[in-house]
Amino acid sequence: MTAFPMLYRGVLVGMAMSAIPGQAYADDIFGNWLRGDGAAHVRIAPCGSSICATNNWIKDPSGQNEKVGDRLVFDISEKQSAWSGSAYDPQRKIKMSATLKANGDSMESQGCLLGGVLCKTTTWKRM
Repeated sequence: MTAFPMLYRGVLVGMAMSAIPGQAYADDIFGNWLRGDGAAHVRIAPCGSSICATNNWIKDPSGQNEKVGDRLVFDISEKQSAWSGSAYDPQRKIKMSATLKANGDSMESQGCLLGGVLCKTTTWKRM
């Protein structure tokens, strides 16, 4: 399995906020998302005091080394046009930096390891 589970499984997270004139806010990242490669469906929702991205459907669990129910646990906050912070993959015991940026029915997630030396970006479509 690659060192970027979030990037291949999906990931992501947000809360719609009312607009304040002159200030941009991140679009809503909560809900169901289809990963850009079409191989996974992920639901982003609150889970306890965190935000989780949970696999709802995996096209080929044996080939992707991931399964339904796998999740990423985010410690992220909204910073104008994106959500950023960290993500933890409890299945693989990997912590990474994470940024999620939604724009309507599209979202882009980025996860980085080793202080930003190894990064991967994944695109998503709202379902």
